[in-house]
Amino acid sequence: MAFEELKENTENIQDQAQAYIDSHLAYYKLWGFKVAMKSTTMILKFTLILLCFLMVLLFCSIAGALTIGKSLENYPMGFLIVGGIYFVLSLFLFLIKDKIVEGTILEKFSEIFFND
Repeated sequence: MAFEELKENTENIQDQAQAYIDSHLAYYKLWGFKVAMKSTTMILKFTLILLCFLMVLLFCSIAGALTIGKSLENYPMGFLIVGGIYFVLSLFLFLIKDKIVEGTILEKFSEIFFND
């Protein structure tokens, strides 16, 4: 009689342990999906904003180069000056890229992963 009770309790514990494992597995799948979706939507929003910003920058650069070229009476020189400005900005960003990019990305993804 005691052996039968022990056998039933053992089966019950096994069922409860399996249910516990299944529920935790489902929870972590949902959590992973949530984090992946938040990351994906953040990257997509950033990409769309960056694309719009680049279009504005392109047209402003062309307008600036034409204006500089008109004032110098040499349109190619205006485009070279604007290109030189972008070259100097690129060098500057290359030198400080680690401080800007790593800190910002690490901060954003830390918020997504650890604040929820």
